[in-house]
Amino acid sequence: MARTSTQDRDDAELLTRPHRDRRAILEDLFARGVLAAPVTLCPATSDRATVLDWLTPAWGAVGIEGVVVKGGEQPYLPGKRAWIKVRSHTTAEGLIGGITGAMASPATLLLARHDAAGRLRLIARTTPLPTVVRRELAQQLHPADPGHPWHGHRFSAGWGTRGELEYQPVRPDLVAEFSADTAVDEGRYRHPVRFLRLRGDLSAWQVPLLGT
Repeated sequence: MARTSTQDRDDAELLTRPHRDRRAILEDLFARGVLAAPVTLCPATSDRATVLDWLTPAWGAVGIEGVVVKGGEQPYLPGKRAWIKVRSHTTAEGLIGGITGAMASPATLLLARHDAAGRLRLIARTTPLPTVVRRELAQQLHPADPGHPWHGHRFSAGWGTRGELEYQPVRPDLVAEFSADTAVDEGRYRHPVRFLRLRGDLSAWQVPLLGT
């Protein structure tokens, strides 16, 4: 918040004030009830141990992507990327349930997990695959059987978009390990994930269920 009204500051301009001063003024507004719900004061800390705790996967499970680092003496710089966003990352496994692109050269993977009822649910889409990975996967992927649950199913092309994703279902018998930030919404990763490798040591039913 760059501009605010207080009894002793009379709508003072705060753009050039250090971040620590602007934060203190904001906290004071909440303490005195000038600001209240639905406006929320985001937690902040200068304690390293607390920051590391905020970067654990448990916070990602409730939708927290990570932390934003701001300089205590930094003024507000509108229109500039002056802050650093640090996302928490983890590795996980999922079944390859579909692909975009051609079977001979899959562009991205659609990863899935079974839910408690045994239904195959989309959990993530990978970033574009490197050429060498496309060639390797093309030799191991198989077209989906007629009973694949995703036949005729529509997926969004991305968060916040209305477009539909063009994809091909594949036989969901390959387990992929992937790297992702920990922001998950109802079991689905909010951002594209990065394919790491196939897990030939795991069967499809050894992959954790959705939400676990």
